[in-house]
Amino acid sequence: MREFAAIRNRNRCPSHPGALLRDTLENVDLTKLEIARRLHISRQQLHDIMTEKKPVSPAVAVKIGALLGNGGGLWLRMQAAYDLWHAEQEIDTSEIEPVVAE
Repeated sequence: MREFAAIRNRNRCPSHPGALLRDTLENVDLTKLEIARRLHISRQQLHDIMTEKKPVSPAVAVKIGALLGNGGGLWLRMQAAYDLWHAEQEIDTSEIEPVVAE
């Protein structure tokens, strides 16, 4: 089987994990209140994540991973990619001189 590396446009912001969560939960026959109860978080916290206003914390990533059966690592990596992209856009590193190990 051949493997292919994913090619991502570095100018495009990675998706917020809340967007994927929102899209995934559209196909689940549960209310947002019931989903929040299963995750042991408030309905407001769930809403804030799904509307991309709040990040997915490591604790919530583990809970979402357990709920959906795909593990917390996926959700945490998505949040890290999203946060890193924004930091790279906002922080000027032009005056930082790199060090070279000898």
